[in-house]
Amino acid sequence: MKVKILASGSRGNVSLVICGNIKILIDIGLSCLRVQRHLEINHLTFKDIDALFITHSHSDHIKGLETLIKKTEIKVYIPKKMYHELNHIVPIERCVFIDDQFKVGQVEVELIHTSHDTDFSVGYIITDQGKSLVHVTDTGYINRKYLKKMKDKDIYVIESNHDEAMLMDGPYPRFLKERVISDRGHLSNKTTASYLKKLTTCNTKYVILAHLSEKNNNQTLAYQENYEAIKGKDIKLYIAKQDEETELIEV
Repeated sequence: MKVKILASGSRGNVSLVICGNIKILIDIGLSCLRVQRHLEINHLTFKDIDALFITHSHSDHIKGLETLIKKTEIKVYIPKKMYHELNHIVPIERCVFIDDQFKVGQVEVELIHTSHDTDFSVGYIITDQGKSLVHVTDTGYINRKYLKKMKDKDIYVIESNHDEAMLMDGPYPRFLKERVISDRGHLSNKTTASYLKKLTTCNTKYVILAHLSEKNNNQTLAYQENYEAIKGKDIKLYIAKQDEETELIEV
């Protein structure tokens, strides 16, 4: 299993997951042309992509979707309850409606229902040949019923959106601050660290902190808070950036 974050942040999110011969994009929050260029850097084209997973319908996760539909034949994998938010962009024949558990080829996928200010949003647990990835962003909290399923995985891509003090002392208007810290908002560094402390084990190899706010967080704060949560475990901690790919991580 290989994972690379092509872009992560409030201006656009795209992740690439490679499991043997199956290649998956999670979200397409950049223009189609920019995603194409990212793929070319990795010696891929859209013809190599077997599936596009969508976490939710906000623009920083679907910006390139309309053009992708026009220019490629990639199937869009979404829960049926999400379709009414995307039906103006994605013809129904281009959709693969997914249940809470499904497969793409040999790759097993399980949904994590997240809590965000949209009608329907999800994260993913992706498993192939005994290796597993958790991919969760854009949620105000993680329902405890998913924590057992998420525990003891090889790779975590998890939101660490804001520092609580920076957010409350920062430039956002009050209503926006309340949205971000709500149960339908985003995970703070502190909250993410508390989850990672519970979820990661000696079997965990990598944690990638994603979706950092440009105004309400910085890489040092996010890294330090989350490092303390996993300290003592042999885990490599990375921060996904808006304008720079992560390295290709493999387990």
